[in-house]
Formats: sequence, C-alpha cells, structure tokens
Amino acid sequence: MQRNWIIKKICKHDTVPSWGAAFHPILLKVLLRRSISSYEDALKYLSPGLRDMLDPLLLKGIEPAVRRLLSARQAGETVCIYGDYDVDGITGTALLVSFLREVGFCCHYFIPNRFDDGYGLNRDALGHIIEKYSATLIISVDCGITSIDEALFCRQKGVDLIITDHHTPREAIPDAVAVINPLQPGCTYPFKSLAGVGVAFNLLIALRAILREEGFFGAANGPDLRQWLDLVALGTIADVVPLIGQNRIYAFHGLRHLSSSAKVGIQSLKRVAGIGGIVSCGQVGFLLAPRLNAAGRMESAVPGVELLLGAGEKETFEIATDLDAANSERQAVERRIFEEAVEMVEASRCYPACRSIVLASDSWHQGVVGIVASRLVERYHRPTILIALTGDGIAKGSGRSIPGFHLLNALTSCSDHLARFGGHSYAAGIGLKEELVDTFAAAFEAESSRLLNPEDLIPTLIIDAEAHPENVTIELARELKRLEPFGAGNPEPVLMMRGLTIIERRVVGENHLRLRLSRDGYIFYAIAFRMAERETAGMMDIAFYPEINEWNGSSSLQLRIKDLRPSEHQHAA
Repeated sequence: MQRNWIIKKICKHDTVPSWGAAFHPILLKVLLRRSISSYEDALKYLSPGLRDMLDPLLLKGIEPAVRRLLSARQAGETVCIYGDYDVDGITGTALLVSFLREVGFCCHYFIPNRFDDGYGLNRDALGHIIEKYSATLIISVDCGITSIDEALFCRQKGVDLIITDHHTPREAIPDAVAVINPLQPGCTYPFKSLAGVGVAFNLLIALRAILREEGFFGAANGPDLRQWLDLVALGTIADVVPLIGQNRIYAFHGLRHLSSSAKVGIQSLKRVAGIGGIVSCGQVGFLLAPRLNAAGRMESAVPGVELLLGAGEKETFEIATDLDAANSERQAVERRIFEEAVEMVEASRCYPACRSIVLASDSWHQGVVGIVASRLVERYHRPTILIALTGDGIAKGSGRSIPGFHLLNALTSCSDHLARFGGHSYAAGIGLKEELVDTFAAAFEAESSRLLNPEDLIPTLIIDAEAHPENVTIELARELKRLEPFGAGNPEPVLMMRGLTIIERRVVGENHLRLRLSRDGYIFYAIAFRMAERETAGMMDIAFYPEINEWNGSSSLQLRIKDLRPSEHQHAA
C-alpha cells in the first residue's frame, strides 16, 4: 500500500541543544523527536531505573484496597482473583495469586470463558465464586470498571469487591470497596497508560510496604517484587500499551527477568517457542504472548494461568505443549478467516470508496476475529470490525482502528444498534442482534465517512531522521539499540536515505527481497520483508532501521527496509 513519508519535526524549531553533544547525532534527533528535552530525561530514557517508579499511593482507591486486604488476611478470609482471558489478565491474575499466597492469604482465582461468560465481571460467575470458594473478597484484574450491576450484586451478597482495571470508565464508577484505575475521575496518578497487570503490580507494591510497616516480615523485607517483573513485562507488552514512562521501566527490567526467569512455566513456554538467551520485546509480542493467548481464544484461558503458577517442569511443559498446539490451530483458523475476509472486501461494490470495513460470517471463530481485523487494517488502512454470527441470533465482533479515528467514540455514536460494546481508541468489542448487523454496518460507515477524509485513508510513515551513507554504520545500529525495548509508543526509529542504486536483487523466503544497495561508493546489504512484488528499477529512496546481523560469531550491518519509493534525487552510485 502506498504510504506518505513525513519527516518528524524536532520541537523548538529543530534546534540542537547544548547537551546533545553527548549523544550520537542521529540518536539525538530521535530523542528530540520523542520529546526528550533534557540531558537528565535522556539518561532516564536510555537507562530507565526502578527507583524512578511513581508512588503507587497516588492511585486513587489503593489505600482502602490495601486496608481491606490486610483485614482479610488477619481474619483468614478467602480471596478470589477475577481475571480476564487475554495475556494482560492472565499475567495479572498469576501475579496477584502467587504474591498473595506467598504472604499468607487463602487465594483462589477465576478466569471467565470468552464464549460462556463474556468479557468482564459476570453475575453468574460471581455467584459461582461466592458459593464454591466461600469468598468474602473478590479482586478483579484488567476488568470491572463498567460493572455497575455486578458490583451491586456483590454488595447484596455481602461480598466485598476491589476493582483493578485500566480501561476507560463510563459515566458512573461501580460501587465497590475500592476502585483502582488511573483513568477514573479524581485519580492523581500522573501516568495514565498502565496495563491491567501494571495496576495490579502497584497494588502489590503498596500492600508489601504496609506489611513491612506492620512488622509482618520481621527483620526481613519480604518478597522481592522484582521476581514478578517478568509477568509484568509479559502483560504490558502483550497489551500494546505505550512503552513510555512507567511501562518503559516495567518492560526494560521485566525483559531482563524474563530472559533468566526462575519460573518453570515461563521456561517451558520459552522452550516450545524456541527462545533462548535474551528475550526481546518482539519475541514477547510474536512468540510468547500468542501462545498464552491461544487457549483463551480457542477455548479456556485457565491453562495459561496454571502454566505461570506451575511448579513442576513436567506439568508446565505439558501445558506449554498444549498451548503451542492451540496456537497452531489458531493460526490456521486466522489464515482462513483472513483469506475469506479479503475476498469479501475485494468483491464488494463499496470498496475502495468505503471509509470503513464491517464484515460478518457464521463460519468465523469469535476468538480470532480481532486478530484478523488488525491484519485487515494493515492491508486496507480503514477502521475494521469483524463479526462472528453465533447461530443463536447473537453476533459478537471485534474492531481495530487507525490513527485519528477513536473507535470507542464511534461505537458510542452507533450504540442504538448495539447490545453492548467496550474498549478504547484503537480496539473494541461489540455484541448485537444478528438482525441488526446490516443497519449497524451502515451506521458505522456513516460515522466513518463523517470523521475521515480521503487523506486519512492513506497510511503515514513517520521518518525520524534522514541519514547520509557515511553515518549509516554498525556503530549507529548499536547506538539506536539503546532505545529498546521498542513497541507501542516507542517504535523502532525509521531513518531515510535517498538516491540509492540497487545493484543486486534476490527474492528469498516467502515474498522477501534481499538487496545490495550503493550510493557514493558505500555498499549496503538490506532485507525487505514481504516486498518481492515492489518495483525497484532506477534510483530508490529507502526508509529503514539499521540492525546488527549476527552470524557465525561475526557482526555485520543490515538495513531492514520499512518502505521504498522511486527517488527524485540523483547521486553517483
């Protein structure tokens, strides 16, 4: 798909500050274009420290939550964690359960079934928890902020509810013993983009501090919370929250713990995923998280929690192997749905004039449609909602969006056609009557047409800096690695180089290009994934990320191409 290249501007009229001499010129440009405005902030960004974490007591609701937990422990009450079926909810559940059990709580957990219980707190499930475990305190993870009726149900049953969540609240806040959510009105916690597992981690930091003050650990300091940073990193990265601020600290240190985790469940998961050594953000997103997610998408997410809580190597490896098989099944289902969806789009009389894509089928798996919607957004750059028709008159869908189009707000405008909906600006879920799918699709297209211009449907590639051949070296690649971990909110820098001649072109693998490029006497080796069909005649501009290619004990520079286009600039090859 054609993309517009835009070179990102530096704040304050592209001026270079005096402190910038301490950094590589291109690294400095990237820092400045990410709003790093001082030498101290740059050092914190490049080397985030645990000492820089915010005070969890700034989170509204955390003090009454800690007091209620202390009284529950003193009275020997049974606590139950009510999680969610995605990786954020799975890791948050495992985090709370393992810590609370370690410090003496009687703690169980419940993970809803995507198909039977739906998303969030469910009255029948809450009733089951109360009856089965005699729980007197329930703590939600990664859900609950919109559960007004369910909170009332708990109160009527004489059971206290603590809600920990990070999703956008609606007009009213549930009547619970405590609600911890940085997005709720009146919360002074300055960082608003925590994942659900990040909110839960803050609760544990505050709880451990009070247990220390109360002398619970004696002369010791209690459990070292750093041992759970691997779970925090897993959930944070998988939930695609911005890897800045607190999340950057969690991911930076959590990946290190993930690389050497003592948890046998994580070791087993890495083993089936083929990961050894240092774990990268990309490996979490593309290898670990999909396997943890797979069971919840296809059936039940409980095995994911059991894996993370498991203590036996044989037991956890069996679970990890099952998750790996579920992931393979999920991939096959995803490929089929994607191919069917592409055929439907291409055959539609409305495309490419349409500003949105809404598709439905009775052969689609509701646990996978969200992933396919993301792939369609990448392909067509339009807000996309895929709907699974369940056969009982109910339709369940999942949507993904593009920059500049707030999906949750758009769904709110179409709410007359929906039985339920929730999410945020880029991702959301919906439920509606099957008979209303067509009218909802028409309303969503009307809202998309109102909010989106034709230019909005052309994806934009943001260029961090233009580079000249003499500056594109393996040293530059090493400098840019200091910006890791990359992810949402902190993407890989994209550099641009103009006027290169392609002196060798080979198709490799599945639709990939291996290139040898030349400019001003400099030779570069590059890989362009899924670009074998692209035209490469004449001078080319490339948008790329320089990386270090390790092979047989030696290191070399490789340019990973993000995009390429015919060049208007002529240089000697």
